[in-house]
Amino acid sequence: MAERSTAAVDVADNSGDEPLTAKADQSTADGVAQNPERDTESDKAQGSGGIEETEKASPPELHSGHKLARRYRLEECVTRLDGFSSWRAVDEKLRRAVGVHILPADHARARSVLAAARSSALLGDPRFVQVLDAVEENDLVYVVHEWLPDATELTALLAPGPLEVHDAYQMVSQIASAMAAAHREGLAHLRLNPNAVLRTSSGQWRIRGLAVNAALRGISSDTPQRTDTEAIGALLYAALTQRWPYEDDAYGLSGLPKGVGLIAPDQVRAGVHRGLSELAMRALANDGATASRHESACTTPEELVKAIGEMPRIRPPEPTFTAPPEYQRTTYQQGTYGRPSAHPGATQVLSTPPPPLQSRTGKALKWAVSALLIAALGLGSWQLADALMDQGNKSEDTKQTQTTDGNDKSGDKTKPVKTLSIQDAQEFVAKGDAQHPGDVGKTYDGDASTYWRTSSFVGGPVLAPYKPGVGIVYDLGSAQDVSTATIGLYYSGDHTTVKLYASDSLSPSSLDSMTQIGTVTTTGTSATVKVTKHVKTRYVLVWLTALPHAASDRYSDAGYKQAITDVKFTG
Repeated sequence: MAERSTAAVDVADNSGDEPLTAKADQSTADGVAQNPERDTESDKAQGSGGIEETEKASPPELHSGHKLARRYRLEECVTRLDGFSSWRAVDEKLRRAVGVHILPADHARARSVLAAARSSALLGDPRFVQVLDAVEENDLVYVVHEWLPDATELTALLAPGPLEVHDAYQMVSQIASAMAAAHREGLAHLRLNPNAVLRTSSGQWRIRGLAVNAALRGISSDTPQRTDTEAIGALLYAALTQRWPYEDDAYGLSGLPKGVGLIAPDQVRAGVHRGLSELAMRALANDGATASRHESACTTPEELVKAIGEMPRIRPPEPTFTAPPEYQRTTYQQGTYGRPSAHPGATQVLSTPPPPLQSRTGKALKWAVSALLIAALGLGSWQLADALMDQGNKSEDTKQTQTTDGNDKSGDKTKPVKTLSIQDAQEFVAKGDAQHPGDVGKTYDGDASTYWRTSSFVGGPVLAPYKPGVGIVYDLGSAQDVSTATIGLYYSGDHTTVKLYASDSLSPSSLDSMTQIGTVTTTGTSATVKVTKHVKTRYVLVWLTALPHAASDRYSDAGYKQAITDVKFTG
């Protein structure tokens, strides 16, 4: 079972002379064109560094259905270029879609691709499409990465027209911030273009191909920060104008007119936000010359982030409400239902219906209803009087026979509830990978806004047999009689199944070594588990075996997942 419901889309860029509408028609739900790539844009159109001349290596003989490492089944080839190929594949072990780049081990760029993939995987920033594996095996080098089924390329988003001002602002803010973080770790992209930028269904912007795309094509740069900053400026320029800021057409976008040079976005298209127009020019004209409107150029993503922070914040547009349609009277309400329509030009004479219940039958019906009402009122009055008299007799009997017993149950005192303090906690992993062990302390810090979360699973709601469950072992400091556990949950819907186990240590050897003491299933955002098998224990495992389905958010994509906000034990 996949512990991430989405995994990367990172294929070769599609561009060239095709019209933008044709490019949009080729895009699938994840924004990846299905036709083989035609990588025809020039270095100038790319806005990136030069390409090393390398000898062509013959691509390996691969086909749909081929398996790598007896795990990754190739499904569809989306790119075949310059000795390497990119595939949509399925990770049969975790049952999730992945993307795979494959090239021969003797390819001139094989070493650099492996190094770039492993460096990118170490970054672990969720704003980038993640590298999941980088392997050399059986004369092949392959890089496995996430596949995002709900993401759309910027190329496809620009097909109908430029982005809204707030969308363009969000895009440049998130992309610049992500690239600044990557450069702080010594990583550059060098192929940052509209095909490498994706927007997920939740509105988050993500970058694919960090370091790997450039390595696959042998691209290098002496000024990587300046190259990536100029690329971000080109992305913002395209988002504001639906034009590529160079003379050559690229990525389905028309270039600027020949011989005009670089002109500001607000001179290309009317109504462009002036602050964003200036920002695009400061990032594009970053070779040391004075940028547009006498503002200093931005030569690094860090400087671009600072410039964005100095801008007035662009707020999202106000939601628009459509007025309801005017009320239309129907023919039924007009009293013509069931009658034939009048001929054009003819006046229809409507007969006046008689007053209600004025016919002979109506009068008989009125007398019958009146008689029934009188009989019902009489019967009801008699039953009410009889009931009141009977109640009075019972009250007298009670007064005569009631005695006071000092030893009855009402005299018992309720046993006080004791809240048990949690001294320590540790995530328990019965099978597979851990979830987020560094966050277990957030489940008993007294702050309901912090939480420990599971991964997002493709299959569900029951996790077995691929994973018996996920959970946390809590240390109560000493052996206690636990009566109830109250667990705060982040997600509602479907159902969440929580089980309690008494453990003999904070790090139990297996689930079989523990004793189950309670279970509950809930559809809300809290679960109260009552202990049905009372044992005295110091360690209690809170174990989730079924999870609700939740939409994607800033931390994980849509899937079966849950998060624990607060845990309290009483005894």
